[in-house]
Amino acid sequence: MCGHNENLPISCFALLVAFVDILPQNALNEKERIGINYNNHGFLGENMKFLLFLSEAAVPLIIFYMVGFGILSKRPVFDDFIDGAKDGMKTVAGIMPTLIGLMTAVGVLRASGFLDFLAKCLTKPAAFFFLPAPVVPVILVRLVSNSAATGLVLDIFKKYGTDSYIGMLTSVIMSCTETLFYCLSIYFGTVKIKKTRYTLGGALAATVAGIAASVIISRFLV
Repeated sequence: MCGHNENLPISCFALLVAFVDILPQNALNEKERIGINYNNHGFLGENMKFLLFLSEAAVPLIIFYMVGFGILSKRPVFDDFIDGAKDGMKTVAGIMPTLIGLMTAVGVLRASGFLDFLAKCLTKPAAFFFLPAPVVPVILVRLVSNSAATGLVLDIFKKYGTDSYIGMLTSVIMSCTETLFYCLSIYFGTVKIKKTRYTLGGALAATVAGIAASVIISRFLV
């Protein structure tokens, strides 16, 4: 009980930091980085502003819930946080070699021009499925690296606009797909599993389904 009382001020301070620092942080917001003004979009703009508010409030609310639940359960919240941070650092140290290898491979592929070459080769087959050429590199890079794919997405937004078919399709694809090979290597590599059975096939099938759904949704919205 004494430990719980000692950790109460620290837990309350963590809550204060969450609401004061995280909630108002808009400097790196996507709508500012690509110049979107939702005030001129009527009903859709109001909905988007509400969704942006929910996305900004989600992190501090989750922190508030976790810390509050720990306090009500009379748990040493800060000690539990420290223990979790230690375990997290061990996990990071375990997956760091795999992560460095993946990031290096993506950098080499982009710098060598192989991704651009592959995208050009897939342009005509992709056009048959209503996939514009600029979207193909995003799909390929998205399978490995989210940050690299995000950079390509921002370039598309600046060149074609967010309300264009290409911009809308790219946004929906980013929401409907996942960094497939990154997740497989990290999760299975952490627990030393080498035989993934049907995981890769199922994940690729889900990716294809997500891309197909993105095309249908984007053609319907634009």
